[in-house]
Amino acid sequence: MIDYIKGILSELTPTLAVVEAAGVGYAINIALPAYSALVGKEQKECRLYTTEIIREDTHDLFGFPSKGERALFDMLMTVSGIGANTARMILSAFSASEVRQIIATGNAKALSQVKGLGPKTAQRVIVDLKDKVLKVELEDGAPAG
Repeated sequence: MIDYIKGILSELTPTLAVVEAAGVGYAINIALPAYSALVGKEQKECRLYTTEIIREDTHDLFGFPSKGERALFDMLMTVSGIGANTARMILSAFSASEVRQIIATGNAKALSQVKGLGPKTAQRVIVDLKDKVLKVELEDGAPAG
């Protein structure tokens, strides 16, 4: 597994960062908080903690400004019906600390407002993760670079 990629940020969009490390440009899928952390760092060094998803038809990297956000993303993907893009949408709609609080307090209504996440799946997220989510340590305001 690739723990993180540290290199020069060569391209940035709200959903994708290209980080050049050792002459290779890594296309890394990001959520909006990572985008916000990286804005203005083009052509400067940055670090993104990554989750690599390898499937039959695709190899994808998802990047996060902190280990806590990555852990929350990985935890969300353990829930049946939540894939990488849905987990990314959840982390784009709410900050990592808000997601943790929503799940811990059982607020399925707020969670179901995320595009592509229905009330049943939101409830499943809460049931599956309620006891686990508070164990995730979030580094509030951790820089991406």
